[in-house]
Amino acid sequence: MFTRSELEIQTIQELSQLCQRYGIKPTGSRGYKTSYITSLMAFPTIALSQFKQGRGLRPLDFADFQAIGRMIEVMESPTDEQAALIKITLEGRRMSYPNRYDQERLLNLHQAKMLLERAFALLSQ
Repeated sequence: MFTRSELEIQTIQELSQLCQRYGIKPTGSRGYKTSYITSLMAFPTIALSQFKQGRGLRPLDFADFQAIGRMIEVMESPTDEQAALIKITLEGRRMSYPNRYDQERLLNLHQAKMLLERAFALLSQ
């Protein structure tokens, strides 16, 4: 990530901006460069250590993974007519009210399913 030499040449203000950019708090006093440098050099290793310990963001267990798959199955696939309505909606064409509400719900459901499928694929890697 960062090398000590690339951080040493920066000013306290630049180091502070880097810490703010990544949401890292300096260790110790804000008046010393080493407080910022230590934090900026250590955070990647700490983040991976926390991940391995199961702290913070954690991978799903098998049951949770199956639940996402089940949600995708329950939603099924759009009919040919629903697929056509989704396509024309994505082109910006809207029905008149009150049917527009259901048109938007159909599009939102389709987009949610697509996102779930993408999430499922990402989590299965």
